[in-house]
Amino acid sequence: MAGQNNQLKLLGSFASPFVLRVKLALSFKGLSYDYEYIEEKDLLNNKSELLLKSNPVHKKVPVLIHNGKPVCESMIIIQYLEEAFADAGPSLLPSEPHERTVARFWASYIDEKLLSSWMMVFRGKTDEEKAEGTRQSFAVAATLEGALSECSKGKPFFMGDSVGYVDVALGGFVAWIHALEKLYGLKLFNARKTPLLAAWLERFCELDAAKAVMPDVEKLVELTKTRRAQAAAAAAAVAQGN
Repeated sequence: MAGQNNQLKLLGSFASPFVLRVKLALSFKGLSYDYEYIEEKDLLNNKSELLLKSNPVHKKVPVLIHNGKPVCESMIIIQYLEEAFADAGPSLLPSEPHERTVARFWASYIDEKLLSSWMMVFRGKTDEEKAEGTRQSFAVAATLEGALSECSKGKPFFMGDSVGYVDVALGGFVAWIHALEKLYGLKLFNARKTPLLAAWLERFCELDAAKAVMPDVEKLVELTKTRRAQAAAAAAAVAQGN
């Protein structure tokens, strides 16, 4: 447990999948009640002095502050938690070196491929760009289906019987997976094309440690609609100005 000699603060935003990753890791490791969460209310226009001081390079959340020392980037934070709180809860990284490397590889793949394809869906300016984003998203899902099949060896989660590093990496996107379905009808993990991932998604969402920190999907949907409306209004204002 964190305790008086391990003061933890987490700087975050409710909509960030990367912040959710850290919340999930803290929850699965039994540290949910041992940290102070500080919501950054306006990351676009009014970042806090604490955030700017703690992450002067990227100026982004999440940032974990442990006894006054900041740690940045979601997966680096999770690795830090594994080392700094090795006695707290289950280990998220496998102990065997090759399995540990495999877990890091797939977590990196999720960051590089899944996020970029989603950005094309969210931010694509044409129907063709959005369609390409959708195509790439399903291609990534198919690859992850194969990874889950190979790595799990028939067990419930990516690296075995319990939630681990890859599950937390992908788990950070779970709320947005549901939001994408509501916003665009994009059911990324479905029982027909990716049955293992569909079962994983249902299993993961039923875990108490995941439920405890999962954001409200409807709020994510409304946030996206609001931002789209703001962007459309700004574009219209620019066009009128020309």
